[in-house]
Amino acid sequence: MVERPRIVVVGAGFGGLQAAQSLAGAKADVLLIDRNSYHTFIPLIYQVATGQLAPDQVLYPVRTILRRSPNLQFLRATVRRVDLAAQFVETETAVIPYDYLVLATGCKPQFMGVPGADTYALTLNSVEDAVALRNHLLLCLEQAAHEADPGRRQALLSVAIVGGGPTGVELAGALVELVRGRMRRDYPTLDLRELRLCLVQGGDRLLADLPRSLGVYTAKRLRQLGVEVRLQTRVHEVTPTGLKIDDGGLTAGTVIWTAGLEATTPQLPQAIATASKHKWAVLPTLQVQEYPNVYAIGDVAYVEQNGRPLAGVAPEALQQGVAVARNLRLQLRGQQPKPFRYFNKGRLAIIGCYSGVGKIGAIPLTGWLAWLMWLGVHLVYLPGYRNRLLVLLNWLYSYLFGDRPIRLIHASTSQLNRTRGSVQRVP
Repeated sequence: MVERPRIVVVGAGFGGLQAAQSLAGAKADVLLIDRNSYHTFIPLIYQVATGQLAPDQVLYPVRTILRRSPNLQFLRATVRRVDLAAQFVETETAVIPYDYLVLATGCKPQFMGVPGADTYALTLNSVEDAVALRNHLLLCLEQAAHEADPGRRQALLSVAIVGGGPTGVELAGALVELVRGRMRRDYPTLDLRELRLCLVQGGDRLLADLPRSLGVYTAKRLRQLGVEVRLQTRVHEVTPTGLKIDDGGLTAGTVIWTAGLEATTPQLPQAIATASKHKWAVLPTLQVQEYPNVYAIGDVAYVEQNGRPLAGVAPEALQQGVAVARNLRLQLRGQQPKPFRYFNKGRLAIIGCYSGVGKIGAIPLTGWLAWLMWLGVHLVYLPGYRNRLLVLLNWLYSYLFGDRPIRLIHASTSQLNRTRGSVQRVP
């Protein structure tokens, strides 16, 4: 019996999962490997952090997605090393040979050499990060409610967000919604008008991947909501009590880092051509330059189009997953892979409080229409009918009653005692 080719896909994010799904029925055995048994819908984890959604509503079992395709298998494992020359993937329990490899291992926070950022700032790159941030924010409110010293109370009620991209903007708006709702009744001893929310951006505008006018609108709208927006402000250091920035210091009991991401790649014995943010340099076909049977997609791959690198958003990873599956089918038939071309359907970002921004084709959008379109698009792409129903119900509840239903402090002692997460340090 002739053995079928084996395709190994590492990473069950948007790109890797899409690549595996698109290989359903191919004349090859496909193995998808991820350290988690679930796919995380990253665009909505900030709503987990701000008490609007439960963690399980942005997660979906990988095996449920793959179970209808006999040639697709899943392995829950952490990939330790990949040998591209010997063609095997090494996990903590097994060494897995492959004929073709798709690397889609995603990204991690990029701290850009800022001292203290990796120690004292909270990040938002996984559902675990979101739960830790939610715990921290609610613990700050609990402690502030019984804090007699005005200085300590102000520190507990101060939040600094570093990074003016979509995550920073969406998180800032969601925090405004959180404190504007019925939480005032939960903390009658607190004047939540004392909450200080500051968004720090090194560039001269927010949402740099959208037209300048939309970035200007976003900053204006956030300021109207009470967010202190600081543009062209560099962060020199993150300390246990806040930030050191260009014009001095910024006291904050909570610092959230959303300023940048870099590729997460497994250990390699070979040298690979890389580009900015440690991404792998790939050919237009998404193949790794030195190894034509290896593909890199999503946040791992450096891809240029029209002379500019792609932004690294979910629609790009999804289209790359489809393109890689198509090219692998061509290679299985002995044909040449075809170049990848990203089709930009548009970009949307939500500001909060019934406002958003976006660009569809050449048409810029602002206000409630962009906000509503953002909600609709993310509801459609969220996997699982149950998740969609629960998320829709939570959204309706939140916007109709001004309440956040998932305001829970729920974590192990080790999680609550994280360096930045322990509110006991605030002076």
